[in-house]
Amino acid sequence: MKFKILGAALALAVASNVSADVKPHALFSDGMVLQRDAKVNVWGKADAGEKVEVQFRGQSASTAAAQDGMWKVQIGPFQPGDSASLTIKGNNTIEVKDVLVGEVWVASGQSNMEWQLKNSETSEQAIQSAANPNIRLFTVPKNVQKDPVTEVKAKWVPCNPQTVPSFSAVAYFFGRKLQAELNVPIGLIHTSWGGTPAEAWTSREALAADERLKKELLDPFDHRLANPPAPQPTPAPGKKNRAPMNPVNPNAPTTLYNGMIAPIKSYTIRGAIWYQGEANAGRADQYRVLFPAMIECWRKEWGRGSFPFYFVQLAPFKGGAVWADLRESQRETAHKLPHTGMAVITDVGDPMNIHPKKKLEVGERLAAGALQDVYGKAIVGHSPDVKSHRVDGSPIVLEFDNVGGGLEMRGEKLIGFTIAGADNNFVPADAKLSGNTVVVSSPKVASPVAVRFGWTELAEGNLFNKEGFPATPFRTDDAPFIAPGRPSVPKILKAKALAEPSGKGPGE
Repeated sequence: MKFKILGAALALAVASNVSADVKPHALFSDGMVLQRDAKVNVWGKADAGEKVEVQFRGQSASTAAAQDGMWKVQIGPFQPGDSASLTIKGNNTIEVKDVLVGEVWVASGQSNMEWQLKNSETSEQAIQSAANPNIRLFTVPKNVQKDPVTEVKAKWVPCNPQTVPSFSAVAYFFGRKLQAELNVPIGLIHTSWGGTPAEAWTSREALAADERLKKELLDPFDHRLANPPAPQPTPAPGKKNRAPMNPVNPNAPTTLYNGMIAPIKSYTIRGAIWYQGEANAGRADQYRVLFPAMIECWRKEWGRGSFPFYFVQLAPFKGGAVWADLRESQRETAHKLPHTGMAVITDVGDPMNIHPKKKLEVGERLAAGALQDVYGKAIVGHSPDVKSHRVDGSPIVLEFDNVGGGLEMRGEKLIGFTIAGADNNFVPADAKLSGNTVVVSSPKVASPVAVRFGWTELAEGNLFNKEGFPATPFRTDDAPFIAPGRPSVPKILKAKALAEPSGKGPGE
């Protein structure tokens, strides 16, 4: 009996020592990148009351763990330089090695952000040349949660031909462009899930704060939580019944914010890039409220002010007229919220595939916007977008922002413009370049009042600035969007539209 008591005491002592070990969050692993020019958060767990000290490049900060064991300190700011170790001391000491300082961006969205580099156009060349010690990758594993969680099981990995093939192609090309232009380390935190709507990436508090979003999204979700589907009856011999869908799933409100954003929201970043919208097509009027709410939710939760947020407008695809409506909601968000930018990719889509493989242009256009706006590079980083229109007799004259070196058409004549009178009946228009304006008219419309450009599912148009950015699809009217509903996707395209990448990434 004595030996049993001693053994139990020893086991208790060992368990006590294990629980006492300070443990940093998974984002603080070897090879990490800290955001330059900022006070950076470092956090983790320890015993309640345990003193924790963090040291990096001669700076230190200390705190005592709270009653729940959580601790957080701020250190910095730091400038880029040689890699160094970050030391975390509690009852034990942890050395996080090969830590760089540079620019950190979060990349999120649905399948086109998740789309892996190895499945993209030009992937072979990109992978072969991917070895870059100044780019580091972190992939958040897929995780659906009813309530916000704090932990994530992943780690930073260096960018090389072994790690990058399964990483987000858009995020990689974005980071590669930034690294080449800024000549500082780049940290990319990738957290996305194919086929998911924006409400899944938005917090409960943000949805509840808007009466419409609460009524249309959160209340039905709460009803499903309170009334889960009943078990299915035993199927007849030889048949299988599909299990009822768990209300907490990747398409449900808040679930991916809880599992894939909340765990990383304290990490100090420069900004975020986003490629999503397909799953919300058919609900464009709701998206014009939801999308800005999601962005502002992230900004509030990160506590970094109105950090830069760059996103991709939907590519051409045979998904029905609702595609044009959703693009307009995205455009409105870019106009509405400060420090946002939209990459237009109407020239690199695939009408028969919801996952266009040309991701290089997408990533680099996102980077161009950031390089101009965030980093002050003397470049044109955005697409031409209509800024004003005036009726000049019969024609309508359009003026544009972001004309750069000038507007140009690619082809024999401008296409993609339609015009309407007071009856709101839009007909194909004659459009001509006049310097940096476009003059639009039609013999069928004697008294025009409105113009649209690229206002179809395929967003046809051949107007560019001389820097190579295609003009943004737009409309000058404010007619109601198509009634809410599911996107119209032809049957022959459904297999391609629903096919999603595996989601596996380096560090999982």
